Amino acid sequence: MIEFPEVPPGEPLVVSATLFTTYGKCPDQALGRMRGLYPPESTASFKGGLAHRVFARHLSHGPIDGEAFDLVCREEIGSGMNPKLASLGLRPSQLSGVIKEVGDLYQRFKTLSSDGFRETETLVEVEPAEDLMLRGSIDAVFDDETGVRLVDWKTGGLYDVELQLDFYAMLWALDKGTLPGRVEAVSIGSGERVGSTPTEASVTGTAATTAELVRELRNAFAAAEDHLDRYAGPWCRYCALLDGCSEGAAAAKVVDAG
Repeated sequence: MIEFPEVPPGEPLVVSATLFTTYGKCPDQALGRMRGLYPPESTASFKGGLAHRVFARHLSHGPIDGEAFDLVCREEIGSGMNPKLASLGLRPSQLSGVIKEVGDLYQRFKTLSSDGFRETETLVEVEPAEDLMLRGSIDAVFDDETGVRLVDWKTGGLYDVELQLDFYAMLWALDKGTLPGRVEAVSIGSGERVGSTPTEASVTGTAATTAELVRELRNAFAAAEDHLDRYAGPWCRYCALLDGCSEGAAAAKVVDAG
């Protein structure tokens, strides 16, 4: 349906939904990720990751009995989240508190309709050029009156989700050769929904932005440039480049003060 623009050759590059959204907010932060600089693990991100695994288990295997919930959470942690747990250094009492918070989110999640559910944690990978992989994991895929609906669960508020949704729509169109009927993000905490109906023009525009990302990051990497453009915002709070970025440090102080 759409053609991905030509990009210059260079080092093998994987462009994930996270890298795409990071570039859209701050190109220099995206360059840092390309160089292996990632923010430290946080309790909030750990809680969100565990909640997503519980949601996927619910959709795949059915509701989780209240008495079994604690065990299910610990099984999910043991099956791939232990390194994150170790980096946080959570004590057993703190872990119990995290599981309780995830349980509260799960109770809200269970009130959502699963009508038309097709699959969960859907990995979509597209290789539009040599040594370039586009990759995204879609939380849930549904069939409804719009066609295919791609859903991303959020355990917090819905802030700046449009770039991520645009990337998923482009991935789906490149991989399947057809547009999804709708892409949306759903806040489990508030029930709020934000979404859009992709068009050929919108996914073509996202492909052009992705190609620009590839060109700029590869050129910067090849030239060993110190940094790209920096834009401050709420995303600076957990940035791995924060110590050397005055703009980001100022933005992080504003967020913390608020």
